[in-house]
Amino acid sequence: MDIQGKTALIAGGASGLGEATARHLHQLGARVVIFDLNAERGEALARDLGEGAAFVAGSVTEEKDAQQAVQVALDRFRGLHMAVNTAGIATPGRILGKQGPLSLETFRRVIEVNLIGTFNVMRLAAAAMQQNAPMADGERGVIINTASIAAYEGQIGQAAYAASKGGVVGLTLPAARDLAKWGIRVVTIAPGLFDTPLLAGLPPQVREGLGKQIPFPSRLGRPPEYAFLVQHIIENVLLNGEVIRLDGALRMGPR
Repeated sequence: MDIQGKTALIAGGASGLGEATARHLHQLGARVVIFDLNAERGEALARDLGEGAAFVAGSVTEEKDAQQAVQVALDRFRGLHMAVNTAGIATPGRILGKQGPLSLETFRRVIEVNLIGTFNVMRLAAAAMQQNAPMADGERGVIINTASIAAYEGQIGQAAYAASKGGVVGLTLPAARDLAKWGIRVVTIAPGLFDTPLLAGLPPQVREGLGKQIPFPSRLGRPPEYAFLVQHIIENVLLNGEVIRLDGALRMGPR
């Protein structure tokens, strides 16, 4: 797919991996719809990008919010060709901790945002992409979801997060098969440790220590590196139904 002149919906696009992706795709000539709960950051990013950028406030877990974001792409930019799901939360907690069993509401909320939210945006974006005229190889769109290496090596206290991201991994192939008849590809990126707002609250020495765990390069991933992979997935039509680790060869230990 040629990114120039196409429209991308980026869920969780106001910060971190999503912001880097919005900036990169816009720089490559795409029109971008930034969909995020953080109205202040989202509106500021859309203003910064200028023409060809729009912001929609809302939650990925709400059907009406996600549908509104899709509709803005259709109404303002006359189509939707790419969707990137980066919205997520990582509430920690052991199944059995000092205060007793992990709250069912905590577990449910992580699943709701990370897995159900991803599915919500994916299904609505696919419905819009279905209306596109086929491009080369009959392609109508591409959906890129975000899992985590925690899906494979969830650590102590990551039961909810690992389960939610494992669900995104498991969703990838059947979603690609379901949408193949419409020429819509589905690919998932499983990032390792990235320098995003999820880690921003940690002391610098802790962040540096996390980076040293990565074999090479021994540092935290940078959001633009995620965005570069998004670009490649969009442009390489043969990438479909696959989960790609982006982790510098990191394999997480129990802690």
